[in-house]
Amino acid sequence: MTIELIPLATARITLAEPFILPATPSGTRIIAEVRSGEYEGERLRGSLKGVAAADWMTLSAEGVGTLDVRALFETHDGALVYSWYHGRTDFSEGPGVKPLYVAPLYETGDERYTWLNTIQAVAKGTLSENNTVLTYEICEVR
Repeated sequence: MTIELIPLATARITLAEPFILPATPSGTRIIAEVRSGEYEGERLRGSLKGVAAADWMTLSAEGVGTLDVRALFETHDGALVYSWYHGRTDFSEGPGVKPLYVAPLYETGDERYTWLNTIQAVAKGTLSENNTVLTYEICEVR
């Protein structure tokens, strides 16, 4: 059995200045609110909806970042889609040096996009030099 990766979209996410809580019981907490976000793909296009999107990342003493992201976006044709994902990144050499790897899931009640409710996606992300723009290449796993 071979795993296939079917392109879903490219996401470009602009982040606000993060809030950093060092030395919590879970490690360092880095909370990065999302200012804007755009999805561009043949099967999925849209933009961030509202202001509730953020990443509640924990960072271990060794520099392993565990991502916890939730967001709402609206497709180009008006469907609302809830997205959430977890993932990992290696910040041991600083942010933006190594990629981020995540596993998004989607939820919607809009009949045009219920196929999103059935898929598992994976994505590889890169952080811009100034740590303000995150770009993900998102694929459906088959």
